Amino acid sequence: MRRLGESLAGQVYEAIRNEIITCRLRPGQQIAQPQLAERHQTGTTPVREALQRLAQEGLVQPIPRFGYLVTEITLSDVTGMYELRSILESAAARLAALRGPQEQLDNIMVLADSPYPFTDGEGYSRFLAHNKHFHRSVAVATGNQKLVEAIARLFDEMTRFYHLRLDPSDSDEEMRAEHRALADALRERDPDNAERIVLGQIARSQRRVRDALLSGADDGIGALGQMVRLRPS
Repeated sequence: MRRLGESLAGQVYEAIRNEIITCRLRPGQQIAQPQLAERHQTGTTPVREALQRLAQEGLVQPIPRFGYLVTEITLSDVTGMYELRSILESAAARLAALRGPQEQLDNIMVLADSPYPFTDGEGYSRFLAHNKHFHRSVAVATGNQKLVEAIARLFDEMTRFYHLRLDPSDSDEEMRAEHRALADALRERDPDNAERIVLGQIARSQRRVRDALLSGADDGIGALGQMVRLRPS
């Protein structure tokens, strides 16, 4: 299991984090440390260290005398992350259009025109990874590494929404059209249009995610920010 140059605790952390992001460990689920240790063929100490690190990131919650729970998803989480995405990605699009190296902008067009088909769970994970790579590439073109890291972390967190409730129907053509439009605006050095396109994409995505989450929520959902307890798909 262990790869050269990577600590066992770090590798266990990455494995458990991926299980949370892809909803193999679902929101609200109790985490059994012995079972995780057995699954990842390690002792309980690396698992405990990984869970402590994940708690700092807000992906799990420690419960005294009980262990850990995978953090629930709330409507306020969805709203907050999409607001942050609007701020970060609109800034990235403007900066990339204004100062992105031409070679990088040309490469973004190549990525935009790449196919995104998927037919199963693993294909859906590749689909989401490809989408993240495209948006991260726009941030890379700004030359601001902090912006790159912030957008990459945000996409990791938002992946849980998609794995949890969204119907993985084939969105290949729709996504390629949206990405090509943004790539065109970047290569035309049009920051206003690039920002407008990004904000439109984000608004459509937010509506789809919100509708999907609410369609799976228990009765009694109240004001925005109340916990959404989602039934298994």
